[in-house]
Amino acid sequence: MEVQLTPDQKAFIKHAIEFRGRFNHEEDALKEALSLWEERERQRVEFLASLNDASASLVRGEGRTITEQSMRELAEE
Repeated sequence: MEVQLTPDQKAFIKHAIEFRGRFNHEEDALKEALSLWEERERQRVEFLASLNDASASLVRGEGRTITEQSMRELAEE
C-alpha cells in the first residue's frame, strides 16, 4: 500500500522525528497513528452499542425523568 501525505502531514512527522525524538522513522509515526485510529474506532463502536442499549431501555420504560428534584434525590442517595 502506498500512502500519499500532505505537505503539512509530512512536516508534522518530520518535526516529531527530528525535534521531539518521539519517533525514529516515518513508519513508526504512521503505525502509532493507525493504532490510535483503531482504538478510537473501537471506542466509538462501544459507545454506539451503549447508546443502543440505553435506547432499548427507554423503550422498555426503564428510564427515569430527570428534574431538578430528582437530581437532589439522587444526590442524597
